[in-house]
This record gives sequence, C-alpha cells and structure tokens, in this order.
Amino acid sequence: ISGPVLSVTPHPVRNRTFTHTLAKIVRRPAIFPAPRMALRLALGGMADELLLSSQRCDPKVLQQHGHQYQHPTLEDALAALIHH
Repeated sequence: ISGPVLSVTPHPVRNRTFTHTLAKIVRRPAIFPAPRMALRLALGGMADELLLSSQRCDPKVLQQHGHQYQHPTLEDALAALIHH
C-alpha cells in the first residue's frame, strides 16, 4: 500500500453509542452527556476540535486490500484497550 491510508473502523458510531459502550465496559453509569458549554469552558476552542466535531472517514484503501480488523466491533476494541 502506498499513499495516504485512513486507519479507522468501517463501522462508525455516534458519541452517545460510544459513551454507553464505554460505560458498559468500565462498569460505570452513563447518566448524562457532557454539556457543550461546560466542555467549551474547560477546553476552549480545543473542545470543538477534539470532542464536538464529527468526521465521516472511510477506510476504503484498507478494505480494498483485504485488511482484517483485530477488534471489529467498538465493544471488542474498548475491552481490549481497557483490560490490557
């Protein structure tokens, strides 16, 4: 493979799904989302770049070359990271 390659999952999820899945993995409640205003007060402009913006990325090159994901689901990937 040559050139730029996006190393992202082919199964993107919304922040709400990510938060609830992470809470399940760490066995903690996901009671309410962090308010935008609080994140902006705490992180300034970085909040928009890091936490509040959305990107739709496609791992087309990896898929065309038959890449096999070690952890194909969000739950598998988070569990591997948290319990490592």
